[in-house]
Amino acid sequence: MLRLILLNAWRHRLRSALTVLGMVVAILAFGLLGTVVDAWYAGADAASAKRLVTRSSISLVFPLPQTYKERIRAVDGVRALSWASWFGGIYKEPKNFFPQFAVDGESYFRLYPEFVLDDAHLQGFLRDRRGCVVGRKLAETYGFRVGDTLTLKGTIYPGNWDFVVRGIYDGARKGTDRSQMFFHWAYLDETIKKRMPGRGNNVGVFVVEVSSADRVAEVSRAIDGEFANSRAETLTETEKAFQLGFVAMTEAIVVAIRIVSYLVIFIILAVMANTMAMTVRERTAEYATLKALGFRPFFVGVLILGESLTLSLGGGAIGIVLTFPVAHAFSVQMGTLFPVFNVSEQTVLLQLACASAVGVVAALLPMRRVARLSIVDGLRAVA
Repeated sequence: MLRLILLNAWRHRLRSALTVLGMVVAILAFGLLGTVVDAWYAGADAASAKRLVTRSSISLVFPLPQTYKERIRAVDGVRALSWASWFGGIYKEPKNFFPQFAVDGESYFRLYPEFVLDDAHLQGFLRDRRGCVVGRKLAETYGFRVGDTLTLKGTIYPGNWDFVVRGIYDGARKGTDRSQMFFHWAYLDETIKKRMPGRGNNVGVFVVEVSSADRVAEVSRAIDGEFANSRAETLTETEKAFQLGFVAMTEAIVVAIRIVSYLVIFIILAVMANTMAMTVRERTAEYATLKALGFRPFFVGVLILGESLTLSLGGGAIGIVLTFPVAHAFSVQMGTLFPVFNVSEQTVLLQLACASAVGVVAALLPMRRVARLSIVDGLRAVA
């Protein structure tokens, strides 16, 4: 049976090769588009269930007084606290975008154990007021090395800002963002006080670690209640909810990408169905002969289904294998635009499921037609 299916699948080699090629392109495109969607949600997926983010209740662009730290630290259930401010500088050209944060170095890296930094590099960073730490992907993209000086042109905070690379961090997990830059909040604050008096002692967000994930809601309410009716009220949410807030801003793009990915599968389904319809029409007399010899319609149907699955799964397997090197090349070309761009197991399973579904659905109508075909009509058929 298997040998007969394989021989039938490649009887018309050009048509079969073009059908397989179409499947390869479709499954590859589906995998890449799915990986793009996964990259959009990478920050939220990597979020810790025990970390909270406290920001201004009005908008993220409004800072919070740095003096809030002691009152937040005193809230029952808070285990650790740090803070960060978005910098938004330009490296050489505006297209060279990557996230830059002014952080409290010592407490921040304790809160984020997924950022793996050599102890010698961490100590070098803590000792140098102008020191910074960059992710491995960022270092590879721009050629940063420990000891290099990099200059950022401020947008939120005007002027040229010089930093010395004191460390390069790796990720503890595959989905860790390795395209960020961290430098000392104290350096930013003291420079702001000199250049723009009155704008100092402010932070963008406070990052809070809760003693237990079960107390997240309770601690969130307690922190926001602490600053209710103040001049700078707060909004505290889980780190995942905070990350999803950014995804929501571009949700229409994500939905469009999902629609396009499944539209590609629908198109290849139409192509595959047309291929199987042509195949069955050409072999109607052969199938009628098999039925005349005593083979049941089920046997003939299995031949058609097997041929369809051979073409679809063959093209799907090649497409899945190609997804990994193509995704890697795409990630390299995109630089830090997609900090995390990994083909997930779920994407591979969806690719395999789509290839299988295309093979089965494309064979259904031809199988039905042959099952109902009378032997006399089949022997009289002319392709």
